[in-house]
Amino acid sequence: MRLGFVFWLMTAQVWGQPAATHVDVFRAGEGGYAAYRIPAIVTAADGTLLAFAEARKENRGDPGGGDIDLVMSRSTDSGATWSAMVVVDDPGEKWAASNPTPLLDRSNGRLWLFYNRWEPGFGTVRSQPGTRNNQMWARTSEDHGLTWSEARDLTRESRNVEEWGAMFLGPGGAIQTRSGRLLVPAAMKPDAYSVLGETAKGMGPVGLMRAYALISDDHGRSWRRGALIGALTNENQLVELADGRILMDARQNAGEHRWLITSVDGGVSWETPRPGMTMRMVATGIERLPDGRLLWTGPALPGRLNLVARLSGDGGETWPVEVPLYEGFSAYSDITLLATGEAGVLWERGEKSSYEAVSFLRLPREVLK
Repeated sequence: MRLGFVFWLMTAQVWGQPAATHVDVFRAGEGGYAAYRIPAIVTAADGTLLAFAEARKENRGDPGGGDIDLVMSRSTDSGATWSAMVVVDDPGEKWAASNPTPLLDRSNGRLWLFYNRWEPGFGTVRSQPGTRNNQMWARTSEDHGLTWSEARDLTRESRNVEEWGAMFLGPGGAIQTRSGRLLVPAAMKPDAYSVLGETAKGMGPVGLMRAYALISDDHGRSWRRGALIGALTNENQLVELADGRILMDARQNAGEHRWLITSVDGGVSWETPRPGMTMRMVATGIERLPDGRLLWTGPALPGRLNLVARLSGDGGETWPVEVPLYEGFSAYSDITLLATGEAGVLWERGEKSSYEAVSFLRLPREVLK
C-alpha cells in the first residue's frame, strides 16, 4: 500500500493543518492486471468502506478491448488501510465486467452491486440490438461486503434489448431516497451509435446516448426503467435534493458543458435539461451532505487534471466554493459519506497519466465547512 500527500486550498485561504494523506487502493501492474479504472465507493451499514474498480488484464482499454474483472477492497478504519484485493465478478475468458455501481439499502442493511457484462470483443460501440452482447447483472451482500450472492441477471429489466444496442450503469451514484425507493443511474446506446456534429474538439462523431434511471419500490425484488433524458447524455450520478427532488448530473456527449436534470416524481420522468458545469467529458462524483449542501468532485479545466471538490448550497445551481484536492493527472471519481461525518473520495490519478492508480482521500469536516 502506497501513501501520498494531497494539499488543499479553500478559495484563497490556506488551511493551517498538515497535508492530508491519500492511499492507493489499486495500482496499475499489481495483482496481475495492467490497469485499474472506473472507481466506485460505498459505505456499508456498519461503517465499512468498500472500493470497487474494473481490473483490466491486458491493457487499460474499455470493454471490447480485453479481459476485465470486477474487483473490491474493504476498509474498516475509515480508509486509512485497505484489505487485499478480492475479485467480485470474473465473467469469463475475454469477457468484460464493468461500471460498478454500489448501493446501500438503509432499511435492511443490504448492499447491492450493479454492473455490466460484455461478450468478448463487444463494447458500447459494437454491441447490437437483439443480442446478449451487453448485459446488466447484480449481486447483494448481507454481511457488509464480506461475501456476495450469486449474480442475478437484470438485462431485460434494465435494457430494451430488441431496440437498444447497449446500456451501461453510473458508474457509482446509485441512491436510496427518503421514501425508500432505490434509484440506479444508467444510460443507453440506440441502434445508430453516432452522427457527425460539433464537439469540444470540432466536428466529429456525436454519440446518441441518453441517460435514465432504474427504479425499485420493493427493495430490489423488481425493477423498471424511467423515462429517457431529453438531451444527449452519458455517464451520470444521482442525488436527492433537500426538497425531495432528484438531481442528475450527467456527462455530455458533445459540447463544453455537462447537463443537470431534475425529477419531481422520483426518477420516473425528467424536466428539461439545463447546462451544468463547463468542463471536458468525464465521469464525476456527487453527494448530498447532511446539512443539505451538495459536494461534487471532478477534474478542473482544461482536461483530466487537478482533482477538485466543489460545494453548492442551492441545489447545484451555483458552485461558489472550490477546494483543490490533488495537483496532477486526475480522471473519474466517486464520493461516499463516512460514519464519522466526513466524506471519502475514490478517484483515478497518476503522475504521468490519469490511470496509474485508484486512490482514496478522506475529507475532514473542516474542509466540508
